[in-house]
Amino acid sequence: MQKIYESDPWLEPWKDAIDARQSRILSSWEKYSQANSHLYYGLHKDEHGWVLREWAPNANCIYLIGECNNWKRVRAYAFSPVGNGNWELRLPDYCLHHGDLYKLWIEWPGGGGERLPAYVTRAVQDPETKVFSAQVWDPKPYEWQNAFERDVNEAPFIYECHIGMSSEEEKVASFEDFRKLVLPRVKALGYNTIQIMALQEHPYYGSFGYQVSNFFALSSRFGTPEEFKQLVDEAHSLGIAVIMDIVHSHSVINEAEGLSRFDGRDDLYFYKGSAGYHPAWGSRCFDYGKDEVINFLLSNCKYWLEEYHLDGFRFDGVTSMLYWDHGLGTDFGNYELYFNRGVDENAVCYLGMANILIHSLKPTAITIAEDVSGMAGLAAPLEAGGVGFDYRMAMGVADHWIKWIKERSDEQWSMGEIWWELTRKRDDEKTISYAECHDQAMVGDKTIAFRLMDKEMYFSMNKGSQNLVIDRGIALHKMIRLLTAATAGNGYLCFMGNEFGHPEWIDFPREGNKWSFKYARRQWSLADNGLLRYGDLQNFDAEFVHFLRRTGALNVPPVLLRSDEEKKVLIFRRQNAIFAFNFSPTSSYQEYGFEAPEGEYIKLFDSDEGRFGGFDRLQKDEIHTTINHTLKLYLPCRCALVLIKDK
Repeated sequence: MQKIYESDPWLEPWKDAIDARQSRILSSWEKYSQANSHLYYGLHKDEHGWVLREWAPNANCIYLIGECNNWKRVRAYAFSPVGNGNWELRLPDYCLHHGDLYKLWIEWPGGGGERLPAYVTRAVQDPETKVFSAQVWDPKPYEWQNAFERDVNEAPFIYECHIGMSSEEEKVASFEDFRKLVLPRVKALGYNTIQIMALQEHPYYGSFGYQVSNFFALSSRFGTPEEFKQLVDEAHSLGIAVIMDIVHSHSVINEAEGLSRFDGRDDLYFYKGSAGYHPAWGSRCFDYGKDEVINFLLSNCKYWLEEYHLDGFRFDGVTSMLYWDHGLGTDFGNYELYFNRGVDENAVCYLGMANILIHSLKPTAITIAEDVSGMAGLAAPLEAGGVGFDYRMAMGVADHWIKWIKERSDEQWSMGEIWWELTRKRDDEKTISYAECHDQAMVGDKTIAFRLMDKEMYFSMNKGSQNLVIDRGIALHKMIRLLTAATAGNGYLCFMGNEFGHPEWIDFPREGNKWSFKYARRQWSLADNGLLRYGDLQNFDAEFVHFLRRTGALNVPPVLLRSDEEKKVLIFRRQNAIFAFNFSPTSSYQEYGFEAPEGEYIKLFDSDEGRFGGFDRLQKDEIHTTINHTLKLYLPCRCALVLIKDK
C-alpha cells in the first residue's frame, strides 16, 4: 500500500516522523492486544460467588458499602490487597442481589471518600437527592434475535440522535420511546446508520453526554441495558447500523461519581499537574501514556462492541486528544503542527491501537474521528502510515454554510468557493459531510432553518400562507442539504429533526430556563400533520437520501461540469447522475447549456416540486438529450435538479 507521504509530496519532510508513529502504534499493540481489564475489574460473578476488584494503588483500605450492609464499613466487606495496586473482595452469592445499590469507601493517606467503581456497568441516580450509586445488575441474559453485518461497500448515511430528547413530550425519553417512535422514521427516511449520543453515564443531563463519569455504564436515565439491546436488535432487523458517540477525550471532574482523585491521587487516571485538566471544558484529561489507562480505554471499546453488539464509534473531541494545547486557538495551516512537540504522541498511539482493536473484533465496524485540525493521516489506513480511522468529520462544511448564510447576501455566494469547500479533502482519507449537526442546533447557535427563516417560522409555515422569507428559506434549506449530501466525500450525516427544519434550538433543562424540557425534545408532529411545510422538507430529505443510496453515487468522486459565478449556477455529476443548482434568487434560465457525457438524461426529481414545498415550475420525468456533448436545461431560480443517464 502506498504511504501517505508518497501520495502527498508535502508530507515528505515528515517521512521519518510518520514511519516512527506507525512503528510505535504497531509495537505498542503487541503489548495491549489482549486488553480485557473489564473482565478482571469491576463486579463479576463466578462459581464461588461475587468478586469485585479495583485498581487503587494509593489506597490504605477499601470497603464495599450499600444496601447489603446498611451502608456501613464492616470487616466482612473489606477488600484485600492482591498486588500491583489491585484490591479484591469476594462474597458469597447471598450477599448481593439484582438491583442492590452499593458504593466503595476508599481511604488514603490524609483522607477518604465514597466512590463508584471505575469499571461500574450500572449506575443509577436517586430522583430526590440526585446522588449516584452503583447497582448490581444480574438479569436473565438478553437473547439476541438478529445477526447483522454492516455493508462496508455502502456509504454511511448517518442519523445523529439523542435518546433523551427523541420524544415530543416534555420529558427524558427512553430507549423504548426511541425504538417505537424514531427507528421507523429513520428507516422511512432512508438512513442506514444511527449515531447515538450520550450513552455513557453522565451526572449532568444538560452536558449532552460529554461530561462522562462512568465509562462502562449505559446511562440509566434512558432505561435498562436490556431495553437498549432490544433497540439495537430492532435497528439491525431494519438493516440499520448502530454506532455510539464515545468520549475518550476527557472525563468529568466529579469525584463522587467519576474517576477524579479516585484513590486520593490527582494523577491516577490523568496526566500530572495542569496537563491533567482541560482549561476550556473544566474536565480531566487522561494520561494516554500509562498502561492502566490504555487498558481501561481499549477495554472500554471492546466492552461496548461485545456487550451491546454495536457497529462502531464516532470518537468525540479527537483534536483535544491529539495536541497538548487541545488545539485551542491554533490555526492549523501548517503540516509541521501535525508532527512537532505540540502533538501528544501518547494519544496518537492510543487512537491507532483503538482502531486496530475495533477492526480486529469487528471487521465491518466503522470508526469516525471528530477532528478540526485536519491532521494528515488521521483517517488513512495504518499500513499507509495513518492512524486508522475509517472516516473523519468534514467539520468545515457546516462552518462555511453558517458563514455564507450569516455574512453574505444571496447574490454574494460564490459557486467556486462553495464547490471548493464542499469537495476539499485528502485523496487518501474518507469524510462524512453534513450541513449541520447537533452543534449548530445548540442554544446560542441556530439551525440552518432558523437562520434562514427566524421568527417567520412561528407564523407562516402553514401551506396556505404566502411569505417571501419562508419561500426563500424552504428553497435554500433543500438546496443546501442536497448539495452537501451530493458532494459528500464518502458519507452524510443529519441530526435528528433537522431534516424537516426543526425550529428553534436545543436547550436542556437547567436553572436558567427553570428546568424546562420545552426545547429538549423533537416536535415530530410539525412534520407529520400535513398542514405545515415541515413535512415537505422531510419528504425532500427522504427523496435524496434514498436516491443517493440506491445509485451508490457517493462511491465515486464528484466531477465539476459548470461553476457559473455570474448566474449562480453549479452543476456536477456523480456516476451517471447530474446535479444542477441555480442559486440565483431572481433569475431563471431557459436552455442553460453545459458540457456533459453523451446520452439521454431523465429528470428524476427537483427541489421545486409541489410535494417538496415548491412551485412546480418543471415538468415531471422530462427527458433531455445531449447534442454535441452539450446538455441544455431549464433552471428555475433557487432550484436544484437531479437527472440520471438513461442506460
